[in-house]
Amino acid sequence: MPQQFSKKLLSWYRDNTRPLPWKEDRDPYKIWISEIILQQTRVEQGTPYYLRFIEAFPDLESLARATEDQVLKLWEGLGYYSRARNLHFTAKYINDELNGVFPNEHEEILKLKGVGPYTAAAIASFAYGLSHPVVDGNVLRLVSRYFGIEESIDSATTKKNITELMQQAIRATDPAIFNQAIMDKGALICTPKKTKCEQCILAKSCYAFANDKVATLPKRSKKIKKTKRYIFYYFVQNEDSTYIRRREHKGIWQGLYELPFIEVAENEFNKDIPTTDYILDHDTIECSDVYRHLLSHQTLHIKFIHAQGKISDESYSKVQIDKLDKYAFPKVLLSYFKDISRFA
Repeated sequence: MPQQFSKKLLSWYRDNTRPLPWKEDRDPYKIWISEIILQQTRVEQGTPYYLRFIEAFPDLESLARATEDQVLKLWEGLGYYSRARNLHFTAKYINDELNGVFPNEHEEILKLKGVGPYTAAAIASFAYGLSHPVVDGNVLRLVSRYFGIEESIDSATTKKNITELMQQAIRATDPAIFNQAIMDKGALICTPKKTKCEQCILAKSCYAFANDKVATLPKRSKKIKKTKRYIFYYFVQNEDSTYIRRREHKGIWQGLYELPFIEVAENEFNKDIPTTDYILDHDTIECSDVYRHLLSHQTLHIKFIHAQGKISDESYSKVQIDKLDKYAFPKVLLSYFKDISRFA
């Protein structure tokens, strides 16, 4: 049965392959870059980042020799910034400890920082033709529907069983083509919603389609509980300058730059603008509307206060406003800068 699945999948792929800039490349460095970018990012959003990244850092050595600020600036707006930091760390590790040679065995690739089972399988198959199936959310969804897997895909046992099933399906095929095919099938046809079953060559033998369970599979047991946070950011203007600092502590946006801020309780968020002990002699010009920023486990509710004054906290640096585009900021701060026309 897995072999029949594989045969139909590859038949579909021959006529429906997506032309993506990294697909024809066997360079493990470029494949690695593309896979890290696509870990938490849609292809449409990630493609221009990939092209800019390869233009700036065409090989592993150039990435290894870059500064973290340079890497984060290129990553700016893409989110999940630990990916960029891990990418930079791993490039330096391969360059310094492995003589610049990217590992060519699945087990060694899997040891690299920021590389999990899916990414290791993708690099191993695309760069070296090794027979390791990729298993991500798209694959778990497609396989659960096709084979009628009713157990939760959050379960480690279910993921292991699906991986073993795909290990059988990938045998006697070109691993790179099989993995590209199943990735494209999940992204283009067997989508979470608005599934294109009428265009699917697998529909006639698909359990979910035959049993009217496309909308209910796959099953999940875990629900992510999001916390809500309420933050005031201060854009404190001092003549032609303002104040920023680099986030050094671990957590969201580590390594990016930020404005001075105060976090408050929900019941304080819609009251008067809070006072601070390190923003001195300031006059408030305006307070923005609420910006909502969604993260995987948090929803941030943010207001920006534009004020004139100065900062006594020495952890903040005074920089010219027209130089802010030289620094990497979280996406929500970039949105505010754009809204107040600080950048062209």
